[in-house]
Amino acid sequence: MKSFARNALALGGVLLGIWLFPANEASAETYAAKVDADVLNVRAEPASRASVIGSLTKGTAVTVSDEAYGWAQVKLGSKTGWVAAQYLVKTGTVKQQTAVKSETVVKTAAVTSASAAKEGVVTADMLWMREGSGTDSKEKELLVKGTRLAITGGKDGWLQVKTPGGAVGWVSERYVGQPGSVEVQSQKPAQGGLRDKVIVIDPGHGGGDPGVIGLTHKTEEKKINLSTAELVADELRRAGAKVIMTRKSDGEQPELSERAAVSNKQQADAFVSIHYNASPKKVSGTLVYYYSESKDRTLARAIEGRLAKGNGLLKSNGISFGDYHVLRENKQPAVLLELGFLTDSRDEATVRKDDYQRKAAAAIAAGLADYFGD
Repeated sequence: MKSFARNALALGGVLLGIWLFPANEASAETYAAKVDADVLNVRAEPASRASVIGSLTKGTAVTVSDEAYGWAQVKLGSKTGWVAAQYLVKTGTVKQQTAVKSETVVKTAAVTSASAAKEGVVTADMLWMREGSGTDSKEKELLVKGTRLAITGGKDGWLQVKTPGGAVGWVSERYVGQPGSVEVQSQKPAQGGLRDKVIVIDPGHGGGDPGVIGLTHKTEEKKINLSTAELVADELRRAGAKVIMTRKSDGEQPELSERAAVSNKQQADAFVSIHYNASPKKVSGTLVYYYSESKDRTLARAIEGRLAKGNGLLKSNGISFGDYHVLRENKQPAVLLELGFLTDSRDEATVRKDDYQRKAAAAIAAGLADYFGD
C-alpha cells in the first residue's frame, strides 16, 4: 500500500424451580431491527468463515431471535441464519412465546421462598452477563463455560445471577444448566487481557478508493481489508473486547481524519489499521508501522511478534516507523498493519484466501492480548 495506490450467548435448561424434559418450552425476548449496511451477508453459523446462505440490503427489517459472539440470528425466508450484529439498528422489542407440548414432562422443584437461591452453570463457551433482563441491556461481564452461578431471580426468560467473584447481573436462562452438566477442561478465559478493552479496527480505504489492485488476480485491497478486519473483530469480541469499526461496508469511505477522530473520541485502548501492501520492487511479507516510540512501538512489537510466529502466515518484515495520518494524529496507541503484498503474485494468491485472513486475525488478537498483559 504505497502512495500510488492510496492517499497516505449460547444453551442449557431452565433452573428456578422448573425443569423441562425435553425442552419444548422457550420464552425469549427478541427485538426488531433494520439493516444498516449496503449489503449484509447472512451466514449459516455465527462466524465470518461460515458459508453465506443469502444477503440482506440496507433498510431491510428483521427480527433478531438470538445473539452469540457479536452475531445476531435472523430469519431469511424459510431459513434461519446469522448476521454481524454491528450492522443492525434496533427499532423495537418483540415478545415471543412458544407453546408447551402436551407430552412435555415437567418436574417442579420445591422452593421454600421466592428469594431462595439456586445454583447453575454456564453451558455456552462464552456468555454475556448484562445489567438488565434483555439483549438491549448493557454488557457487564463475559462468562466462560463452566462458570458456577448463584441464581437469585428470574424474569421473561432471563436469570438474575451472582458470580463467584461477587458480580451481579442477568443472563439468558437458555445458556444455564444444572451443576455437573458441563465438562470443563479449563476455567481460565481465553485472552482475558482483552476483556472490556475498547479497540478501534480500521479497514483501510473503501468506497471509491480501492487501495491496491492485485497484479495477478485483480484483488481489491479495500475488500480484503474489510473481510480481515471483520475476522479480527470476531476474535476480539469472543475475548470480551468492545470493538468499534471505522467502516462497516465496502461502500463507506471515511476521511483519514475521521478514522483517527473515532479513536480519540472513544479513548480507545488500541487502534489497529488493516491494510495490504504494494511495491514496484519484488517484495513479500508483512510489516507493522508505528509513529510514536513511547506510545505505539510496544503495541507494534506485540502484534508483530505474533504475526512472525503465526503458522501459515507470510514472513514478517518486522516493525517500522510510519508517518501516516491515522497514526500521527492518533492520541491513543496505534499501529498500521500491512499483511502482504498484492503486487507479489504469491502473496496475492495467499492473502485473498479466507484461511490466511483467519490466521492473521487470530495472530493480531493474540498480539493485542500480549500487549495488555495477558
